[in-house]
Amino acid sequence: MDNKVIFGLEQVHIAFKDTTKTSADWKTPVAIPGAVRFAPTAQGQESTFYADNGPYFVATSNNGYTAELEMALVPDTILAEMLGWEIDSNGMLVEFTDGIPKEFALMGQVQGDVKNRRFVYYNCKASRPAKELTTKGENTEPKTDVLTLTILPIEHNGKRIVKGTMELNETNATAYNGFFAAVTLPGAGA
Repeated sequence: MDNKVIFGLEQVHIAFKDTTKTSADWKTPVAIPGAVRFAPTAQGQESTFYADNGPYFVATSNNGYTAELEMALVPDTILAEMLGWEIDSNGMLVEFTDGIPKEFALMGQVQGDVKNRRFVYYNCKASRPAKELTTKGENTEPKTDVLTLTILPIEHNGKRIVKGTMELNETNATAYNGFFAAVTLPGAGA
């Protein structure tokens, strides 16, 4: 039975790219609690060629995504590594103007009415988070961190890939159950 709807973002993980290796490889994923919202927007174009008095050929391009990732609070250690900042000897997160953002894979899960769906976006870079700070009023209203992401394709087995999604089925229990232990590329373990 297939899902009719999906909802409930959870289990967000970040796996930083391992720059010591030449192939697409990532460090061990780190769980980031407090997922609020993930909103990817497809990037690319559609071009239509007209002949015989109508659309004759349509070409589309997939240039990845831009996205917003909203979290309750992104830990300082993650922000420091993600954005090329530092945590000094006093524990202060220091933003550098020349910090170089690191590439990472973004992983997570959304619930479904029948099955949960896990996802990975392979090549993400983040911009500084937007955060509104306000005074406390009659009610305590938590504020969130909103990261703007650029998600680009990577090369894998002669193809350019952007993301992967997986639901549990009769043949993929090992890959599904180990999904958050490491970044899985298409065809791995098959």
